[in-house]
Amino acid sequence: MSATGNNAKLAKLISSAQLPALPHSAVRLLELSQDPKNGPVQFALPIESDPGLTSQVLRFVNSSYFGFRQEISSIQVAISMIGIRTIQNFLLWSAVFSLMPNPKCGPFNLKILWQDSLRRGIFARDLARLLKLADAEDLFAIALLQDMAIPLLAKELPTEYQTLIAARESGQHRLSDLEREKLGWTHSEAGAMLAGIWGLPEAFIQGIGQHAEPEILLGSNSPSSLFVIGLSALLPSACDSTWHDRDRFLSAFDSVQVASESSVDELFAKVDRVFSDFAPIMKIAQPSKSLVEYLQTESVEA
Repeated sequence: MSATGNNAKLAKLISSAQLPALPHSAVRLLELSQDPKNGPVQFALPIESDPGLTSQVLRFVNSSYFGFRQEISSIQVAISMIGIRTIQNFLLWSAVFSLMPNPKCGPFNLKILWQDSLRRGIFARDLARLLKLADAEDLFAIALLQDMAIPLLAKELPTEYQTLIAARESGQHRLSDLEREKLGWTHSEAGAMLAGIWGLPEAFIQGIGQHAEPEILLGSNSPSSLFVIGLSALLPSACDSTWHDRDRFLSAFDSVQVASESSVDELFAKVDRVFSDFAPIMKIAQPSKSLVEYLQTESVEA
C-alpha cells in the first residue's frame, strides 16, 4: 500500500477510536499562550476556575521538584515563580495522562510507558538547557508526549500490538521499525495526528511526529530542538535489560560536544535525581534500573 493509503488508513483508525477531548482548561491555556500579552492574571483564571486543577498545580509547585522554602498558595504567584510554560506543559501532560486507555494487550505496560515518558521529558529539558536552547520547557512536554499514541493503538489493534510489543521487547528492533514493516505507519505518525486533533502547537506536532526517525533528527550534528527529541528517543525503556541504542546515543551526544559542559554521567545522574522528585506528583513508580546503571552496562550485540 502507498504512503498516502497508509496515512488514510491510520487517520480512519484514529477517527473511529472515540478519542476523548482535552479538558477545557488545557485548551484555554494553549489558546492564551498564543498571545504574548497575556500574563499571570489571565493564565490563572482557567486554573482557578477548577478546584481540582488548582490543587494539582499547587501540589506540583510546592513539591521537592522545585524546593521552595515557603509554601505557595496562590496560582498567580506560582505562575510568576516557575513560569506559565512549565505549568502549562505539566497540565497538558497530566491531561493526556488521564485520557489514555490502559489496554489489555499482552506485554504492554502503561506504567512503564509513563516511566519512559517522564524520564525522556526530564532528559530533553536538561539537555536543552545545557545546549542553551530557548524552548527547553516545550521540549520537556514534547518528549513526554512522544509515545502518547501507543496505548490508543494497542487498544484499537490489540492482536497486532501484542505481537509488535513482544517483538520489540525480545530483540533489538525499535517499535517504529516493526510498525512500519507490519502496518505501514508508526506510533509517531499517530501521535502527530492526535496532537493536530487536540490543537497542540506546530512544534509539538513536528517533534512527536518525527521522534521515531533518529537518523533524520540526529543527522545535522547541531544542537537543535529536533536533535534533543531524537536523542531522548534513543534512551532505554524501563523494560529493557540491555540498552541496545547505547553506542548510537553516546556517539550523537559526543557529536555536539555537550561533554564540554557536562558529561553524560553527570546528566544521567541529574535526570535520575529529578525523576525521583517528580515521579510522586504523578504517582509514577521508580524504574527498576536507573539511567546511570544502563550507562554503566556495556551494550550487548545480538
